[in-house]
Order: sequence, then C-alpha cells, then structure tokens
Amino acid sequence: MKILVDADGCPVVNITIALAARQNLECVLLCDTSHMFERSGARTITVSKGADSVDFALVGMASPGDIVVTQDYGLAAMCLARGARPIRQDGLLYTDGNIGALLHERHAAREFRLSGGRQKGAAKRTEKENENFSLALEALLSGRSLA
Repeated sequence: MKILVDADGCPVVNITIALAARQNLECVLLCDTSHMFERSGARTITVSKGADSVDFALVGMASPGDIVVTQDYGLAAMCLARGARPIRQDGLLYTDGNIGALLHERHAAREFRLSGGRQKGAAKRTEKENENFSLALEALLSGRSLA
C-alpha cells in the first residue's frame, strides 16, 4: 500500500507525509510543472502541464488498496474503479455509495456556471478540517471504520 497525493493546491500534504511516515508507507506527491515542489519524506513526480495530466498519471499508478488524497470527484471515481481508496482533504472517504451523487452535484454546478450563474467561492480552510482529515486518514490507515 502507498499513499498518492494529488498535490496541486493540496492543503494537507504535510499531514499526509507525517502519517505515512508513522506507518512506514510510501507517500508519492504528483504535481504538474506549474506547481513543482519537493517535500522531505515523500517522492515527488512532476508531469507535463496539461488538462488532467496529473489525474491520469495518478490513476495509472493507483493499485488496489492504495490511498489517494484528492478533492477531484472525477479522479476519485477513476481511483475507486481501480480499487484504490480515495479520501477528500476534509476527511470524506469517497465510496461507491456517494461518488454518483458527488459527480452529479459537480455536473449541476458546472451547468449553472455555464448558464451565467455565480456561486460563492470556497470558504477559508479551518483547523477543524485539518483535524477531520487527520483523524479520517489515521482510521483508514489502521483499518478502522470511518463512520
């Protein structure tokens, strides 16, 4: 098992690396050339800049049982199909039971924006979200239920 992180704009990279190190797991950060960075304790893979280039590289690396950290619902769906266990940056575990509704919500929001609608931007990240992510990732790593 390894942890793969969709690292472009990911606010929980350091938390993920620390938890992976505690479990002696490989942590791989994937980013494109516009977000290149290195972190101690993780391997970084940088791919060409392009639409979904990081997503496709990550899916290609994902194996059954791997953990994938992403906020991208489409990427999460592809990882679920590969048998990986995707988790959102606020601790939500993507499952076969919730991914359809999340993808539908994303599609509806896109249609709304394309028709000229405006949506409120994302709220500022809170420490509670970091805590929820950390607890959920720890539970996932230890095999405990997230319910």
